[in-house]
Amino acid sequence: MMKIYDSINGFIEKLLVVIFALLVLDVLWQVFGRYVLNQSFSFTEEFARFALIWLAVLGAAYLNGQREHLAMDFLLNKLSKERQQERLQVIEALMLVFALVVMVVGGGNLVYTTLRLGQTSAAMHIPLGYVYAIVPVSGLLIMFFSICNISHYRQKKASYCAKK
Repeated sequence: MMKIYDSINGFIEKLLVVIFALLVLDVLWQVFGRYVLNQSFSFTEEFARFALIWLAVLGAAYLNGQREHLAMDFLLNKLSKERQQERLQVIEALMLVFALVVMVVGGGNLVYTTLRLGQTSAAMHIPLGYVYAIVPVSGLLIMFFSICNISHYRQKKASYCAKK
C-alpha cells in the first residue's frame, strides 16, 4: 500500500506545482496586459478562479494525506496511546464517510448535473462539470488516505501513511 501511496502522493505534488505555476503565470500575464498593453483579457480572470478552485480542493486532499490538515488535538494528546489509536481510527472513519457522502456522491452529482445541463464558463467556454470534477476526485483521494491510515492504526503502528 505504501508504494501506491507514494506514487499517488508524488503525482499530486507535481500536479499542485503545475497548477500553482500556471496560476502565477496567468496572474502575471493579466497584470502585464492591464498595465503595459493597456488591455484586459477576460479568460485570465476566469482561469485564475478555476485554478484556485483546483489548487484549494486538491491541496486539501494532499494535506489530509500528509496528516497536515487543521486539527485541534489538545484533548487527543491527553489520552493514553491505546486510546489515541482508537480515537484516531474513529476520526479517520468519519473523514472517510464525509468524503464519500459529501465529496464523492454530492460532488459527483454536481458534476453530472452541470454536464447534463450543458453549463459552460462565460469566457473560456469550457463545461463547468470539468471544473467541479476535482471535488469527487479529491474525495476519492481522501478516502484512500483514510483507509491507509486506518490500516496503519490497526497494525498498531505509531506512524501514519505519511512519513514525518
